[in-house]
Amino acid sequence: MQQTFGYEPQLSWKISSIKPAPASGLAQVDVILATPQGQQLTRFYITQDGEHAIVGEILPFGAKPFDPAKKKLEKGITGPSRGPKDAPATIVEFGDLQCPACKAAQPTIEALIAAEPSARFVFQNFPLEMHNWAAKGAAYADCVGQASNDAFWKFIAKTYETQGDITAENADEKLTALADGAGVKGADIAACASTPTAKAHVDASTALGKSVNVTGTPTLFINGRSIGNVANVPSDTLKVLVEFAAKQGK
Repeated sequence: MQQTFGYEPQLSWKISSIKPAPASGLAQVDVILATPQGQQLTRFYITQDGEHAIVGEILPFGAKPFDPAKKKLEKGITGPSRGPKDAPATIVEFGDLQCPACKAAQPTIEALIAAEPSARFVFQNFPLEMHNWAAKGAAYADCVGQASNDAFWKFIAKTYETQGDITAENADEKLTALADGAGVKGADIAACASTPTAKAHVDASTALGKSVNVTGTPTLFINGRSIGNVANVPSDTLKVLVEFAAKQGK
């Protein structure tokens, strides 16, 4: 890593995790790269001899390549949902309320939900370590969702809308007010968000995401098929993917 990145004095790196890759014979190494402009997570796949690294994504393959992720999600999703529970297609978003890309992707995701009312949509918290109030935001979101499913979607929308005004220093004040505005009692949500139970819920959601190889946000799963860079995927393509998944699920 030093030989690869050491030439850039403003770039620092930290190994987040090392574990066996989904493909046998490779190690999966997640690295957080940081510059004055921000941080990003980069994934490397290292060969057994330690002399070669592959950067990119390992795609599932086979007769039913998305079934393993689909089954893990079916068993593990606990977030607020919209749409019929027995829907032939389930869309799962792993999101971070402090993530600018998540904010940018929301119009695309909302348009997809509106276009596919027979699909089920589930939101799962996945706060990134690089964001300094994301974990707190996730705890607030979890508590709002526990109090009211309807209020949750209003809270998420307003948090993204005012994302730029929220800082680590004012997050409690801002998030409490947003909870009030969503129709639940902000003081109660703030108290809930500070409990070990809320943290455990967020940790479980994050662990679920990691188990299906989520590395960044937003990541969508359509019946187990992973889609990143949501804002850059044409809405027609997303709609076709949902309809295709629904047919496959029957």
